[in-house]
Amino acid sequence: MSASSQRSGLRLVVVQVLAFSLFATLFVRLYYLQVIGGESYQAQAANQSVRDIVVQPQRGLIVDSQGRPLVANRTSWVVSVDRTLLGKLEEDQRTELVRRVAVAVESTPDEVEARLVTCGDPGSVRGECWNGSPYQPVPVASDVSKDVALRVLEQPEDYPGVLAEQQNVRSYPRPFGVNLAHVLGYLSPVTEDEYDLAAERDDRSLNGASVVGRAGVEKQYDEWLRGLPGYRRVAVDSMGRVLGDDSVVESTPGDTLVTSIDAQVQAVVEKQLAERIKVQRATMDPVTDRLYEADSGAAVVLDAKTGRVIAMASQPTYDPDVWTGGISEAQLAHLYSEKAGTPLLSRATQGQFAPGSTWKPFMTAGALTNGYSMDTTLPCSSSFQVGNNVFKNYESGAYGDIGFAKALEVSCNTFFYRIGYNFWQKFGSDPADVGARDPLVETAKKFGFGSRTGIDLPGEAPGRIADRHWKQAYFESQKDYFCDLSSKPQTKGTSDFVYKYAYEFCLEGNLYRAGDAVNFSIGQGDTIVTPLQLARAYAAIGNGGTLWAPTVAKAIVSPEGTVLRRMAPRKVAQLDVPKKYLDYIDSALQNVTRVGTMAWKMGGFPLDQVTVRSKTGSAEVYGKQTTGWVASYTEDYVVVMMISQAGTGSGSTGDGIRAIWEALYGIDGEAVRPDRAATPGTVPAVRLPQFLDDGSIMPPIVGDKTGE
Repeated sequence: MSASSQRSGLRLVVVQVLAFSLFATLFVRLYYLQVIGGESYQAQAANQSVRDIVVQPQRGLIVDSQGRPLVANRTSWVVSVDRTLLGKLEEDQRTELVRRVAVAVESTPDEVEARLVTCGDPGSVRGECWNGSPYQPVPVASDVSKDVALRVLEQPEDYPGVLAEQQNVRSYPRPFGVNLAHVLGYLSPVTEDEYDLAAERDDRSLNGASVVGRAGVEKQYDEWLRGLPGYRRVAVDSMGRVLGDDSVVESTPGDTLVTSIDAQVQAVVEKQLAERIKVQRATMDPVTDRLYEADSGAAVVLDAKTGRVIAMASQPTYDPDVWTGGISEAQLAHLYSEKAGTPLLSRATQGQFAPGSTWKPFMTAGALTNGYSMDTTLPCSSSFQVGNNVFKNYESGAYGDIGFAKALEVSCNTFFYRIGYNFWQKFGSDPADVGARDPLVETAKKFGFGSRTGIDLPGEAPGRIADRHWKQAYFESQKDYFCDLSSKPQTKGTSDFVYKYAYEFCLEGNLYRAGDAVNFSIGQGDTIVTPLQLARAYAAIGNGGTLWAPTVAKAIVSPEGTVLRRMAPRKVAQLDVPKKYLDYIDSALQNVTRVGTMAWKMGGFPLDQVTVRSKTGSAEVYGKQTTGWVASYTEDYVVVMMISQAGTGSGSTGDGIRAIWEALYGIDGEAVRPDRAATPGTVPAVRLPQFLDDGSIMPPIVGDKTGE
């Protein structure tokens, strides 16, 4: 064999060895992949072909004390786009599909594109971007018509990767036409921070596509109402297109919230408040010679014995349905607009106003428990001078020497001026003594003023007791501003009063003078309260001195009808005002209704059968028209109504107050007709509504007073 043949044979052997080595390596690798690591790789492959899609739960109902739905759910057609498939299209095809979808849902391509961007990614717009799973179709339009949905479903070749399906959204049945927006609240999408926090806490009730309560009971009881989401595992192909369901974990509906609200009473309260505002806006103000502005108002009805909220209205208000499916920037701007009256603000719990003469019963309690007696008489003169200032009685009326009962009946300012001045002289005639005692301030705080009531609604305002401590703190926070203003030349268009006030404030704005004390005694000056605070305090007078934390919720009930939790009335304090003084004040307030400042609005009302106590108030605020109040109560209820810049208390709200009492007790003329009462049995419901096996909700059993 030649040398050439030997070399060729050697090369063949080398090639064969190399080929065998390659096949051996390939065989070993295949053996490892298919046998040793087979299960692991099979699992990974399966995971790549299966995606989890969140199934949102149906949010829990909110019902009134009779079981009437205040907030429910309805189905809405939602158009969504599969971004996975969208990303695999050519640029011109993608642009055309987005345009076609925008036209179908009556939107713009830019708006559709904004909804398709994941929140946190470059170009994302807060409130419009997608905060959910990247594998889940992204909703680009809600509440579309059925025709649009069917067009998308029936023409898949024109809308590849576009889905149309029905989803649950909030609805508002509005029994008796109620609005109740400020009590119910609203929802909006979960934020990234909220989602991250839920993930840290292993809270499975929230996901990237959840909606969360932002106000009212929707926020306060959000964790109960939201339910638990389910998960649908779907198989997808290599292009990310859904092939079919792999498995389903059903979602758990949210629980039902039973409230103490009575929808029929609420409807009456809302109607009366709106009507009184409308009437006053057409009424001439004799002081300013222009129509009353009547820019806002509130009304509250409480259960006098428990503090439960039966009705609560605020004006201006808004349609709670405006949040369903997402709110536009224009709509949101309107809700916060001062020109529109800031409709989002609840005047009942967040509005703060000078209480005027509705303050006087609490000043009476303070005086009687600090040295004055029920036999005390003081002059009710037409005016009362403090230093160089003359404080006048309302319309400069005078009644001679009178007692506390008569002073409340005719709402005599100068009577209470004298009490405030006497306490100032006795305990704190040094204006700079921040720690000086003030019995009237002490009593006001005992009745809960100056602090939140603790109602189960978020965002409650605390009101303000303008005592020595507050005045000193306010002076320290504003001194630099007013001192700077007073040192500059007066600008054109700025009143002399502003500069005079700035100069005096800079010098001695921290001093608590006698004028502050006398103003405090009649609910004027810088002291402000919320309508809810005032209603809660009047309930304490009527029920013997118990201060309750007002509550809206009564119970949480599971979707199956099981009571999961009861919210019992919560007692905050028992006032240390002797019963004889509360009874004395109660009797005086009865006379306010019978022969006093409220009598002209209650003529023909059957007071011998339904004893209504009341106190009117007309609060003066610098630069504004008078704010009118009426606070009233019986053994069962407290009813308070106020309207800002609307005139005297009884003149602006008296007719509305009477109409509410007539509805509560079924009063027809001078007859009491319990069968016509807005609330069955004329008293607040104690038992919960009946939750039947078929899912229906029935009213509670009338007359049964057990089960609270």
